[in-house]
Amino acid sequence: MVSDILVIVLAIAVAVAVIWLFKRFAILVLNAITGIVTLLIVNQFHLLSSFGATDIAITPATVLICALGGIPGAIILVLLSLAGTPVT
Repeated sequence: MVSDILVIVLAIAVAVAVIWLFKRFAILVLNAITGIVTLLIVNQFHLLSSFGATDIAITPATVLICALGGIPGAIILVLLSLAGTPVT
C-alpha cells in the first residue's frame, strides 16, 4: 500500500519535472528563433554596412547568445560588431 502511494507520488513528480523542462526548452527555442531572425534581417538588408561594420556570421557562439538572450542578445551582438569586436 505504501509502495503504491510512493510510486504515484514519484510519477506525478516526474510528470511535473518533464512539463517544467519542456516549457523552459520551448522558451529557449523561441528565443533562439527570434534572435536569429533578427540577425538574418540585419544581415539581409546590410544594416551594419552603413556604419562601416561587416555582417554578423551565424556561428554556434552567436546562436547560443541569441538562444539565451533572444532579441536583446541579438542587439548585443550588433553593438559588439559596431564596436569592432565581433563574436566568432
